[in-house]
Amino acid sequence: MLIANPKATSTTRRARDIMLRAFTGDLNVDLAETAHRGHAVELARKAAHEGYDRVVVLGGDGTVNEAVNGLLAEGPSPELPALAVVPCGSANVFARALGLPGDPIGATRQVLQGLRAGRHRTVGLGTARLPDGPERYFTFNAGVGLDAEVVREVERQREKGNRAHASLYVRTAIRHFFAGTDRRRPALTLEQPGRPPKAGLFLAFVSNTSPWTFLGPLPVNPSPRANFNKGLDVFALRSLEVAPALGTVAQMLLARTRPVQGRQVVNVHDAAEVTLRSPRPAAYQLDGDYLGETPAITFRAVPKAIRVVI
Repeated sequence: MLIANPKATSTTRRARDIMLRAFTGDLNVDLAETAHRGHAVELARKAAHEGYDRVVVLGGDGTVNEAVNGLLAEGPSPELPALAVVPCGSANVFARALGLPGDPIGATRQVLQGLRAGRHRTVGLGTARLPDGPERYFTFNAGVGLDAEVVREVERQREKGNRAHASLYVRTAIRHFFAGTDRRRPALTLEQPGRPPKAGLFLAFVSNTSPWTFLGPLPVNPSPRANFNKGLDVFALRSLEVAPALGTVAQMLLARTRPVQGRQVVNVHDAAEVTLRSPRPAAYQLDGDYLGETPAITFRAVPKAIRVVI
C-alpha cells in the first residue's frame, strides 16, 4: 500500500505523479491518498489487518507518524508490513535519520532499490501516554513546554496560509520566546523510576534519534548520542534567560557527539521511561505535531518496534 499525502509540503502534484509512476512500474501497488488528519492511521491499520507486505508513505513527518500508529495499533509484531518512507514534508527528520536524502526523487530511487532487494532494518520507537489515555508512538522526537508552544503557533500560522519553512519556525520561536511563553515560572518536573526528580524546568526535548530536528540543511542536535537502537534521551532547560538560551542554541547547532552542556541544562541518556509533570497544563508535541496540553505525560522506549526499508 502506498499512502500519499496530496498536501505534502515540498512536492508538486506533478512530482508526486512521477514518484507514483515509479512505484507502480514494477511493483503491485495499491494507492491510497489521505483526505484528512488521522486518515493515514486508518489506512495503515487496514494494511496491517489485510496482510500487505509493505507500507510506503509519501509525505512528511506527520503522515509518517500517523502511519506508524496505524501499523502498531495492536502492538509490535514481526508479521506487520515493513515501512518505507519517501520524504515530502518540510523537515523529514525520520527519513533523514534513516539515511535517506531530503530530495524526494532521490529518496524514491533509494527506496525502490531497498524494496526490490528486500533490505530491512528494525528500529526502536518511543511512546507517549497521558494520564488514563492510550499510548501514541513517535518516531524521532517529542517536546513539552516551550518547544511545543512554538509548534502550536506555527500550526496556527500554517492555517492562515503561511508555508512551512525553517524561517517560519525561527521567526515564530523568537517572537514566542520574547512575547509569548512564561520565562519566569518553570513548571516542569522530570521523573525517572528509582531516581530523584528534577524540578524547575521550562522545556524538555525527548529524542529517539539524532538530530532532534533540522533547520533547512542544519541539524539541531541537543542529544547527539540518541539513536534508534537505544532508549530515550532527554534535554531540558532550567533557565530561559536570554544569554544562556542563545548559548544553548549555538551548542545545539554545533554539537556532533557531545550533548549540550551548561549549568542550567539537564541531560538524560538511554532511558527506558521518563515522566514530565506540571502543576498547570503544559503544551506537548510528537514528531512535530502539536497535540494539546496535559499536566503529566510518560514517555517509554520500545526497542525493535518496527521494520523499515533501507
